[in-house]
This record gives sequence, structure tokens and C-alpha cells, in this order.
Amino acid sequence: MRIPSIPGFDQQAFQKYFKNTGMLMMARVGSMVIKMVVNTFVLSSYLGPTQNGILNYPMTIVVFSMAVAALGLDGFVTRELINHPERKSTLLGTAFWMRLLAGIITLPLVYVAYEVITHFKHLNTPFTFVLIVAFTALIQAFNIVESYFQAKVQAKYIMYVQVAGNLTSAGIKLTLVLLHMPLLWFVWALLFDAVIIATGYIIVYRSTHNRISEWKYKAPVAAYLFKKSWPLAFSAILVSIYMKIDQAMITSYLGEAQLGIYSTVVSLSESFYFLPVAVVTSVFPAIVYARKTDIDRYYKRLQNMYDLMVIISLSVAIFMTFASSFIYKIAFHNHPEFWPGAPVLAVHVWAGIFVFLGSASGQYLIAEGYFKLSMLRTGVGALVNIVLNIYFIPAYGIIGAAYATLIAYAVATFFILLIPKTRGQGVQMLKSLFLISLFQKAFNR
Repeated sequence: MRIPSIPGFDQQAFQKYFKNTGMLMMARVGSMVIKMVVNTFVLSSYLGPTQNGILNYPMTIVVFSMAVAALGLDGFVTRELINHPERKSTLLGTAFWMRLLAGIITLPLVYVAYEVITHFKHLNTPFTFVLIVAFTALIQAFNIVESYFQAKVQAKYIMYVQVAGNLTSAGIKLTLVLLHMPLLWFVWALLFDAVIIATGYIIVYRSTHNRISEWKYKAPVAAYLFKKSWPLAFSAILVSIYMKIDQAMITSYLGEAQLGIYSTVVSLSESFYFLPVAVVTSVFPAIVYARKTDIDRYYKRLQNMYDLMVIISLSVAIFMTFASSFIYKIAFHNHPEFWPGAPVLAVHVWAGIFVFLGSASGQYLIAEGYFKLSMLRTGVGALVNIVLNIYFIPAYGIIGAAYATLIAYAVATFFILLIPKTRGQGVQMLKSLFLISLFQKAFNR
């Protein structure tokens, strides 16, 4: 398969990595279609706005514990495996036990968070639901295997796991709907999703002549990983705050029914977020390599990556803006109570442009070792999102939450313009955002 030429892009250098990206995209496209059809349409229609909101609420709490349990290790371990492949067993083993222990520690934190929230606001979501989903943080310790395949540029194995896992998950949920099972079964299904993916990673890791039994935990390595990755961990926590805080606040201000509608918006809008992850994680080895060998090529590849992010995200945003009304009226033709989500989707989807650019620039920050700066800009975005939601949700409802998300993502992404050592990257992103770089490529071709 030959990757189509894009004006200004180093075709030969990226051929290998875009093949890898294509494999990741196949997996994520399958995930996107399954998620939209089963979770967003079939399951939401079956449960209705209120029960759909109750089902989605546990994740608004658990997502923070999952970010804590991940410890920011995934991206950093990938970089370490690229630079030191001979330390595979020690890096993977140490990272796995660190994530598993962190997942156990988060369980009581989830309980405390739930108790604090219910002290101020009555919830229809029982703690049992939250606790079931909270065990996802433990199971996802096995997902550290993905860092190995990313470092080896072997995305096909990730594709196998993602496609098989999502097909199995969709089959289970469709079966539960056909059997008219109660809400609790769907909560267990959320946990089982993590079990399926973890099992898949174990299987493919063993099938490539690797053994988990060879993983080794070493305290000095753990200390090194934690020292280097804790800013990324804190950044991930802040990311989860400004990506999920709107849903938690919608429940507090407006109730579970409005969250049920808003959840369909978020599901549709964020279903495209697999694209920057797929592209960025695939080309990251090429970018790291260019930084070592040719600094000019390094910056050129970063600019190309930003351009590609804008091309994809802008296309998605324009399409979804005009199609949102048709999507809701067709998909929820028997459930008009979901139709108010259409104008909200037309706003929320534009936040994707800044998510795409933020994902790309995040890899630059990792490559340069600016972990604390990554944490800082995410913290600024989280703070902006919280403040705006406090004012926008009571005044404008769920569309106010969408505007708050859009503004917060933009602020977080371009915060690096305020820092002298990263201002150049901010300028490069602005050139991509306003299509300046693309026009330059077209005229210089």
C-alpha cells in the first residue's frame, strides 16, 4: 500500500510510519463506528436520557483515578524503549507493577470523591456502579504492552486487539439490549471492556515471542520512571479534569437526564479523537529520530504533523456542523428528547481542532523533556474550563458546557505561546491553523 502524497511532506521518510498509522486508523475507525452505532445510538435509545446519564456518570469520577493509576508512564516508557530496547523486560515489568499498585491505591480515593460529591448533591447513581467501573484502573495496568508495540512500530498488533475487543464489546452490549437486561448489567459491561482489551494485549504480546514472566521490577528503575513521568501523570489528571469536569458539573446543575443527552454529544464529537492519537503515536519514533540526526528535518516534520492535524480536524468539524441535525433526527427518530443535542454537537466538535494540535504539540514537549510545561498548560486549560462552566452551564445549559470546552481547549493548546522556549512551536501551530503553511507548501511545490 502506498500512502498518497501530500504537498510539502517528506514522502519517503514518512512512508513507513504512515503505514503504521494506517493500521492504527483501521483499528480506531472500527472503534469509532462501533461506538457511535452501539453506545451512542442503540444503547442511548434503549436506556433513555436519565438512565444513560446514570450509566455515564461513574466514568466522570473514575476517569480521574484512571489518570492517577496510569502515572503518565505510557508515553515516557515508549520513549525509553525506543532509546533503550535492551531494557524491555525491566521497563515493562517495573511500569506494570507501578500502575497496578497505583490502581489499588485509587480505590479508596474513588470512595472519598463519591462521598464528598453526594454530600453536596444527591446522585441517582449508586456507589456500587462507581466501584465496579473503578476496577478498570487496575486492569489497565496490562495496557503498558501498547508502549512496546508503539516503540517497535508494530501497530498491527494494536489493531488486532482494538478491533477484536470492540467487536466483542459491541456484541455483548447488543445482546444485553436484546435481552432487555437492567442497567446494572451495562455497568459490568464497562468493566468487561477493559478486561477484553487487557486480555488481547497479553495474547498478542505472547504471540510475538515475548513473555510477561520475564518482566522484572526494579526499585531504582521505578524511582527513575516516577521522577521523570510524574509531571506527565499530573498532566493526565488535569486532562481528565478539563475533559470530564463539564459532565460532572452538568449532573450537579442540570441532572442526569441532561447528562444523558450531553453524553451522546461527547461520544460523537470525541469519536474522532482516535485520529490524532493514531497519527502522533505512529510518527513519534520518526520525530525522535530526526531530533537526533537532523534538527532542521525535526522541525519540518513537526510542522508537517501540525498541518496534517488541521487538515483532518477542520474537515471533521465542517462536516459534523452541517450534519449534526440530520444525525440526531435520523439516529433518534423515535426519541426526540435527544434532539437538543444537535446544536450542542455543532459547537463541541470544533474543540477537536485544538485537541488534534494539542496532541501533536504534546509529543514535541515530551521529545524536548518539557514535562512540567505540559502539566502547566493542561492545568491552565482545566482551570479555564471549570470557571467557564460555573457561569455557562447555569446560564446556557449544555450548549454552555460545549462553549466552555471549546475555549478551554484553545487556551490550553496555545498556552505555549506565552513561554519563550516554546513560542516557536506555538507560531508553527498558528501557521497550520490559519492554513499559512499549507499554502506555502502548495506554492513551493
